[in-house]
Amino acid sequence: METAASRTKKTDSKPAKLGREVHARLGQQLRAMYDDVVNQGVPDRFADLISRIDGNGNKDRQ
Repeated sequence: METAASRTKKTDSKPAKLGREVHARLGQQLRAMYDDVVNQGVPDRFADLISRIDGNGNKDRQ
């Protein structure tokens, strides 16, 4: 009896390959998404936390 797992497993099949156009389009979309994240900057609360971890915020604790 064939199960769903055995139908999806193909031991003799070749891995799927993407064409150059698909790779280029994926790269463009990933760069656009990454640029948006980078341009957002670091939120103030994270910058404050990093400052405290680095020891620059020791004045607040004393």
